[in-house]
Amino acid sequence: MSNFFKKFLQKISKKTTAFRITVGRGMGRFSKTREILTPESTDISRDTNADNAGRNIGLEKTAESCPYCNSRAFVKRGLRKKKLETVQLYLCGDCKRTFTAQFIKGKHFPMNLIIEGLNYYNLGFGLEETCKLLEQKFGVPVPNLSSVEAKSRYAPEPSTLANWIKEYSELCRYSRLRPFAIKMYKPHDVVEVMNMAHRQIYRFRYHRAKMQLVLQEFKNHHFGPLKEYLDAVSSETPHQYFQNGLRISEIKTKFNKAQMIIRGKHNYANELAKFVLQAVKENKFRHEALQRFFIANDSVTVASEVPVYIKKEDIEHMQNQLNFKVTEDLDKFKNKDGKILMTGHIDLLQVRNGLVHIIDFKPNAAKEKPIEQLTWYALALSRLTGLRLYEFKCGWFDEKDYFEFYPLHVVYKIKDRKKKKVRFKEGTVVEVSEEDKIRMV
Repeated sequence: MSNFFKKFLQKISKKTTAFRITVGRGMGRFSKTREILTPESTDISRDTNADNAGRNIGLEKTAESCPYCNSRAFVKRGLRKKKLETVQLYLCGDCKRTFTAQFIKGKHFPMNLIIEGLNYYNLGFGLEETCKLLEQKFGVPVPNLSSVEAKSRYAPEPSTLANWIKEYSELCRYSRLRPFAIKMYKPHDVVEVMNMAHRQIYRFRYHRAKMQLVLQEFKNHHFGPLKEYLDAVSSETPHQYFQNGLRISEIKTKFNKAQMIIRGKHNYANELAKFVLQAVKENKFRHEALQRFFIANDSVTVASEVPVYIKKEDIEHMQNQLNFKVTEDLDKFKNKDGKILMTGHIDLLQVRNGLVHIIDFKPNAAKEKPIEQLTWYALALSRLTGLRLYEFKCGWFDEKDYFEFYPLHVVYKIKDRKKKKVRFKEGTVVEVSEEDKIRMV
């Protein structure tokens, strides 16, 4: 019995020590509203188990198919122990080849540490400062090692970080805007972060510098109202609406999709998602990891988890004044208080090519069709900003597919398609349809 109690007390002491280490490092160095910048951020959790501390800090994604033959007939084949993480190996039953869930090979550091390094650097931190932040976030004390040895094992050198930045420069296109952004804001202030308790916790992120730089492009200069709305989210959002209103994602609406076109393609967003998701193990962290990476490294993503809402008078205005075909029965949208109010949160908001893009991440995007949800988001944001609906474009994606459509084609229908004669000044008469006439005007 004495040996049993000794082992029991040793286990308790180990767990208590690990807990103290974790809590001690979590004392906020920066403001809590800057969680995307802090090394203590829990956006992507780390392994604090005392037995795995420092050896398994990577978050490995579970394999879905064999990368060589796309077969799903595979089994686990042991572990590969590396200096900083343990990687799960798989054996394909068809091609008999061994593989891992990560498609990027030969890295000394875990992929989520590399991704965090890219995030911190493109937010404006220098090479040495970024390495210190990575050491604070991922560095775990190891017994029987000096501080110099521990640092060399768990913190990358500035030269190593510079190599990562160069290697992934094609993915992190924000690097071309970074020199201008660091002159406008300090790294701690470039991204505004706000936690919103709207039935569940939503983390709104707004890249201030990127929004200002995007507006300087000629095609996007008229999106000033969108900037004004994003600037006011933290101070003027009516949070009570999101407690009582119906969630747009849960509303079953059937729009007339006869005149709309859905285009599928392979987008730049697919490559970013493929790169980030290989370092995410649990599905509940996917949205958070993608949003943080898009905000910090993508050149056109200006905000994430943007709160929007739409009321009864907004719907009536669109139907009566703008001739939109939204819904015939408003009563089915009433909440518990008998009011018509719908709310939602936009995953990613982008400004590019003279349009505002409302983007939603959907696993298995090829099987999803969130047309109604994205259309309501566009209608709500159009009313809140005063921008016209034809300036919006909606899309959803995963690491393989990207689909997009114009929300205007969903709610605005051209009734008369008969060709009519149009007389020009030269005296020629040409028969054109109503769509062609609108394009000419």
